[in-house]
Amino acid sequence: MIFHKKILHKIRLMEEDSYKTILKPSEETLFKDRNSKFFGYAFPVVHEDDVKDCLDELKKKHHTAGHFCYAYQIGIEDVRYRANDDGEPNNSAGMPIYGQIQSFEVTNVLIVSVRYFGGTKLGVGGLINAYKTSAQLTLEASKILEKTIDISYQLNFEYDMMNKVMRIIKEKNLNLVSQKMELACEYVISIRKKEAQTIFEIFDTLYKVEVKIVS
Repeated sequence: MIFHKKILHKIRLMEEDSYKTILKPSEETLFKDRNSKFFGYAFPVVHEDDVKDCLDELKKKHHTAGHFCYAYQIGIEDVRYRANDDGEPNNSAGMPIYGQIQSFEVTNVLIVSVRYFGGTKLGVGGLINAYKTSAQLTLEASKILEKTIDISYQLNFEYDMMNKVMRIIKEKNLNLVSQKMELACEYVISIRKKEAQTIFEIFDTLYKVEVKIVS
């Protein structure tokens, strides 16, 4: 039974060809607990430099705040993440924020919770709840979209193969990204990940058509 579960899980991962993300920053959110204020923000990010830029802007806006706790996840299949407590007790801020990123199943996203201390200590349990809630409110205020994971192929062929290639593109409803026609033809097509292998094999067996993946 365990063996079959592992196989099914592997098949699911192989067939998974979509992910959730945000395309623009969220609205500012505010969570209060015993006079402490937690301002929440979500930003779309694709590399670590984006994270630094977002934090720099928030530190200019909230120059008197005590903590800028955050978590991010970057990548679709090769995922990288980081959680930062920024001076709060270990694992009381960054990981609760990251937990919400996992709960909402989003990637290429940075969540920051900016804290103004209200004079009353919340304790570790209180901080965990506050940062978790701040991140949850922020993600609820974000427009989360589902996008497909696409594979691009480059097709090279002579002019006499154009009709056959175009017939397959139309029949399979493939996205023609670009086309270059000089001494020969060069097309770039885009296919959803779960259909990519099948499409590759169709073109690979087609006489006089060279197909290769575009990195």
